[in-house]
Amino acid sequence: MYRISRRHASPDLRTRMRQKLAEYRLFWREFRHTFQSTGAVLPSGRRLSRALASRVGTAAAPQRILEVGPGTGAVTAEVIARLGPADQLDLVELNPRFAASLRRRLATDAAWEAVAPRVRVLEMPVEELATDVAYDRIVSGLPLNNFSCEFVACIFEQFHRLAAPEAELSFFEYVAVRPAKALCSQADERRRLVGIQRLLQHQFAAWQVARQCILANVPPAWVHHLCLPGVTRCN
Repeated sequence: MYRISRRHASPDLRTRMRQKLAEYRLFWREFRHTFQSTGAVLPSGRRLSRALASRVGTAAAPQRILEVGPGTGAVTAEVIARLGPADQLDLVELNPRFAASLRRRLATDAAWEAVAPRVRVLEMPVEELATDVAYDRIVSGLPLNNFSCEFVACIFEQFHRLAAPEAELSFFEYVAVRPAKALCSQADERRRLVGIQRLLQHQFAAWQVARQCILANVPPAWVHHLCLPGVTRCN
């Protein structure tokens, strides 16, 4: 098998490799220090990222897109690749080091620079995001299984408030994580996990339109796509 050595790799390939390694290092560091809000050891893989972004760029009219918890930007890169010429993207990231990384990439990555005037990095919790702007697509990377039932309910209530009529919400969860954790957890933790399952099942029963199983990810993941009723806003 022929392998490209670093010496023979193109400058563009070397730049992408350095970018990817920097993302992994940053993600691992934040996983160690802020596990509850980071929720994963590695950024989302390419197939998972593409599945999460698959609803972006599917409409003829300009769209407002919201990505919540973009981290180092693995999914963001796929969202940006699908943006229409008049689409606008808001990235809501609570972690200041991830937010700084996203801003740097908007200033240095050619594909990101091209859309930078239409992208905002909002360093804040999504539950504090003003609801006067309606989003047509919402992509979430939040680690829901790490949160309390009350906070998961709060997050979904906010998603509904932020949604335009017939907005699409895409989010993921790792396959079989909740049942596996419940098997070896204390009673309080099992109740929390069962509560999250019930909350999600309610959302799925009411609004889910599709789901995908992404086996080529570490670990494998379900991607859920929901069509939300949204809120009609007066102009």
